[in-house]
Amino acid sequence: MRWSREQEPVFYSPKLDYWVISRYDDVKAIFRDNQVFSPSIALEKITPVSQAAQDTLRRYNYGMNRTLVNEDEPAHMERRRALMHSFALEELAHHEPMVRQLTREYVDRIIDSGRADLVDEMLWEIPLTVALHFLGVPEEDMDTLRKYSIAHTVNTWGRPSPEEQVAVAEMVGKFWQYAGKVLDKMRQDPSGHGWMQYGIRRQKELPDVVTDSYLQSMMMAGIVAAHETTAHASANMFRLLLENRDVWEEVCENPSLIPNTVEECLRYSGSVVAWRRIAMADTRIGDVDIPKGSKLLIVSASANHDDRHFENPDELDIYRDNTTDHLTFGYGAHQCMGKNLARMEMRIFLEELTKRLPHMELVPDQTFTFLPNTSFRGPDHLWVQWDPALNPERRDPSLLDRHTSFTIGAPSKQDAARQLRVREVHMEAEGIVRLTLEDPHGRKLPRWSAGAHLDVIVGDYGRKYSLCGAHEEENHLQVAILRDLQGRGGSTYIHEQIRPGMMIKVRGPKNHFRLDENAGSYLLIAGGIGITPIIAMADRLKSLGKDYEIHYAGRSLATMAFVERLRSDHDNRLHLYPSQEGRRMDLETLTGTPKPGRQVYACGPERLLALRAVGVDVPSDCEEGLCGTCEVKLIDGEVDHRDKVLTQSEREENRRMMACCSRAKRGTITVAL
Repeated sequence: MRWSREQEPVFYSPKLDYWVISRYDDVKAIFRDNQVFSPSIALEKITPVSQAAQDTLRRYNYGMNRTLVNEDEPAHMERRRALMHSFALEELAHHEPMVRQLTREYVDRIIDSGRADLVDEMLWEIPLTVALHFLGVPEEDMDTLRKYSIAHTVNTWGRPSPEEQVAVAEMVGKFWQYAGKVLDKMRQDPSGHGWMQYGIRRQKELPDVVTDSYLQSMMMAGIVAAHETTAHASANMFRLLLENRDVWEEVCENPSLIPNTVEECLRYSGSVVAWRRIAMADTRIGDVDIPKGSKLLIVSASANHDDRHFENPDELDIYRDNTTDHLTFGYGAHQCMGKNLARMEMRIFLEELTKRLPHMELVPDQTFTFLPNTSFRGPDHLWVQWDPALNPERRDPSLLDRHTSFTIGAPSKQDAARQLRVREVHMEAEGIVRLTLEDPHGRKLPRWSAGAHLDVIVGDYGRKYSLCGAHEEENHLQVAILRDLQGRGGSTYIHEQIRPGMMIKVRGPKNHFRLDENAGSYLLIAGGIGITPIIAMADRLKSLGKDYEIHYAGRSLATMAFVERLRSDHDNRLHLYPSQEGRRMDLETLTGTPKPGRQVYACGPERLLALRAVGVDVPSDCEEGLCGTCEVKLIDGEVDHRDKVLTQSEREENRRMMACCSRAKRGTITVAL
């Protein structure tokens, strides 16, 4: 998938008979537009069903129809809204005590054994019990339901042989019958707290919306959706954390990290790999024309590792502040309704095991196996071991009654702040201080790419500062900060108060000023403190052997940061313009004649950039393409959209742009101001 994202992000697979989509922006755009990209084939059998299997299903009067997963508008949203009440955060809170008690009981069963298969002995059964509790289904026949659930997955997303199809169809048919019998029993007394009982009550109010067939289909799909995906995601999470021991120990030490840790595990190794859509009209994805009727496999697991959206995506970073952007739960109108129930379960599992078995480790040399299918992934077994003599509760039984309260729902970005120690404070130039930051425990810090920044948190707000050290350095991060006497006081505080050894909070790294490494040549323009991302870009381009020029303007050499390093590392590429020496940058000469294949990157004060260079003051706020304040109307020309605001369809309409960061793709553009 990494190859696909880089080389062929939209390609046709003859083996699957699907178009495979791998990049984040494309996957998200498809999720967002359910008019052009219908979800109607989401539960279609990926392997054609044999006649014998069809006959078997017919014997059970199998009638699985539309569900919330594969229904088109307007019926989908009407039904979704009718049944949403049970998924409200205040309703989900009713289930939390049960999930906590159940988790504690299951850990009690294994706590003194020293060895367990977490899947078989905990992570499969608890989500199934919770799913049944949520739906209002009695807990009998749990083992049978597990077999039914597996059969449903293989039947829909697997590649069973013709012989296996009949056995699978037999299970699926029984599953359908079971769902119908349970619903019939519920109809006799639909006063319970479960989602199905609520659906039956809503059916009396909205009989044309909540039909008998729909309820039976949702009963069957709900057991699978609420159970199997959470079980797999939880197993993936524990495997991932135990393979990254430093991260596991950090979570054990600080339970407040649990919500963001769960979210990062869902991004890095979620249980939902891909969904399917069908094009309802001729359309275009990226640079590829997609004919009407084409089937699409949209690989959300690949999108979650797209470095265009996630900085260092193949690293597990529990402080990642945009990890909730992951697409494991889908996106848009068909986003998973049960996402917050799954989050609740996974957080409680992680809290209980980090609290009671912090010394737990993976059994070495075990082989992980997976149920073969296109869409869901989690290990069949997950063996762990520990020394029961070291169980913390033997020394402190009171820890059993201590737990952290987590707000139901997605974690706040404010919870993702990383504590770093100031290793060095260095005056880089007049009015500019460079901070070198390190992990207080000596752990490696995240890698970052040229153009990335940190949010340094001072008081109640964060200020963005570009990373400017060597990006391959794993043990520290560097930012350079201009003392801004007209600012809100953050930079002054840093200049006057920050000293080596002090702890500060940061969020990131993240990159909204990403360097495209595929151009033929580069023009790098910096003004004042704008040199910080530009020097990182120059370092990267030098390491790639690229053709580049650096043009750097400032008031005087004494006020210009990194001059000596630039001379040492980039001397033959460097052009300095200290105004006090009578040298001024001529932007018109530098940029007036476009060179084919050359890209321009500029960072500096307002007068250096864009429309403000010619005296036009377009309202703006974030100046990173995030808020939408600087939107302008496009009259003519083709735009290279670099914002995070416009949808894919809005970009294709080519009627507007964000003036702070977007530009002409070729030739010129005309905007209304």
